[in-house]
Amino acid sequence: MNRRAVPKANTAARSAEVYPMSTTTYASVWDAIADTPEQAANLRTRAELMQKIAAIVQANGWTQTQAATHCGITQPRMNDLLRGRVSRFSLDALVNIATAIGRRVHVELTLA
Repeated sequence: MNRRAVPKANTAARSAEVYPMSTTTYASVWDAIADTPEQAANLRTRAELMQKIAAIVQANGWTQTQAATHCGITQPRMNDLLRGRVSRFSLDALVNIATAIGRRVHVELTLA
């Protein structure tokens, strides 16, 4: 018996008929995952502060253990910071870490 390939139906088109897609656009990833604008602003600020602390660690060439010692936290906690685990840090904790490495945190309010 000679089998010939039978073209498959366009599953994407069928899927779109059954499950219509809607597209939502967000200003940032934080707006997409947060429930409120206030939560998004808090996440955004924490992420920015974490990135700046990580850049300082990298610029100084510190190992995670050395960085943790300078920052006054444990090495596993430093690992969380360097991996960007935003949910594990409060703004208060990040300000304390930045201060421990000789930095001053400046907060600026702008119009949205």
